[in-house]
Formats: sequence, C-alpha cells, structure tokens
Amino acid sequence: MIIDCHTHISCPEQEVDVEVHRAACQAVDGCFVLAGCDLEAQEANQRLSEYIEGNSKAVGFAVVNPLEAEISRKTVKGLLEGSRFRGVVLYCAEDQFHPAHSQAMGLYEVCEEMGVPVFFHNCPPYSPSAVLDYARPWLLDEVARTFPGLKIIVGRMGLPFLEQTLCLLSKHEHLYADLTIHPVKVWQVYNTVLSAYEAGVMDKLLFGSGFPYATAEACIETLLGFNKLFSDVHLPQVPREKLRSIVERDSLSLLGLA
Repeated sequence: MIIDCHTHISCPEQEVDVEVHRAACQAVDGCFVLAGCDLEAQEANQRLSEYIEGNSKAVGFAVVNPLEAEISRKTVKGLLEGSRFRGVVLYCAEDQFHPAHSQAMGLYEVCEEMGVPVFFHNCPPYSPSAVLDYARPWLLDEVARTFPGLKIIVGRMGLPFLEQTLCLLSKHEHLYADLTIHPVKVWQVYNTVLSAYEAGVMDKLLFGSGFPYATAEACIETLLGFNKLFSDVHLPQVPREKLRSIVERDSLSLLGLA
C-alpha cells in the first residue's frame, strides 16, 4: 500500500488544477489532501470537501485556526461529520500563533478524545508575514507531553529545523514526520534521509510528495534510487528495505484512519 501523506489542491504561490491532482492520485492507493491557508478557512474547507467527495482516494484534512474558530467537541465533530475530513491541519507560522497557545491546546484535547490526527504544516515556503519562531518543531514537545495519545504529524520533516524533528520523533510514541522531498534538491534529500536513518527513526516517517511541488511517482523513484544519488563518491548509504518501508507504509492504519 502506498499513501501520499502530503498533497494540496490550493497553494498561495500557484494555481492547482484539481483534475491534475486527481490524475496524480492514480499512482497511489490513497492521499491526504490538506486544506490551504491561502483562503479563509471556511472557504478552503468547503472547496476541499467538494473535491474529496468526488475522489475516492482522497482523505481530507480541514484547516483550523484555533484563534479564530470556536473550539469544542461539538464544533470539531460538526466539521468532521458528514464529510470525508479525517484530520485537521494547522498553519501556526502563517496564522501567527504559538503551537501551545491555550486555545490551540483546547483543540488538541478534543482531537485526542476523538482520535483525530493533527498535521502541523509549518514548513516552507513562507510568506513575508509568517512567524518563524512558531515553526520550530520543538514547540510541539509541550503538545505531545500534554496529550500523549494525540497523533501528530510534522510536515516536511520540520525543515529547516530537521534536528529538532529527529529528537521529537525518538521521544514521542505518537509523533510522526512527513518525508516530503523535492527530488531536484538532491543534497537536501540525501542529508534528510541519512540523518533520519542514523537517528533510528525511519519507522516514524510517512511518505509524502508535497503535490503540486512534486509528484508521488518522482518522489518514489528518488527514494528507491537513494543509494545511487552519490554512489560514485562512496558516501554512506541507507538499506533499501528501510527506504521501501517508508514508501509502502500503511499510514492510514498507523494514524487510526483505516
């Protein structure tokens, strides 16, 4: 089974054709589609809801800004029920709030009770107004300690703060990271994957493409061909079975969404 855990149909920097996204889904068994932060939350969620209703492979993550939304079990349940939304996505840096803000903590409490995973999309590209202090993965340590049963996904390995993410992955049982790579950024891909392997956290990585920035097919090809990236200079390698396990990980079951 191949699940693409990071895709979009709406991005601030470019227009995304939903039919191109639908075609890209054919290469995988399922994909997470994250509502964007380039629109008002209600509009973004409505657009995503309409799309995933017509795409059987899509698993929707509704965008929530806890500083603007009323947070209660009733409202979160209302957001998820009657739709194919299975998780929530937060943009702390772009929406300018600390991940452990008291109102955000109220959201995590409800999500933990309901078994709803939370995707922290605090990764590049950033707008000029984004608060980079709130993108630091180590800020999620308080969240994970307070809600040990909450399924947390750190988007794009928490780049550019990779070392913080690796520390969190080894520390918290239910904290995962989405290994979304840019196949053209070969040196970044190499260092990210090798660092995760040396940290012993390969089993906590979820495969993602970051569509529309890359396709699942290109990312899979890059990961499975990882050891050929710099084979001519004899740099350290990663066992192929470890790489394949990321691509073939059943993320739906792992996150309680199967």
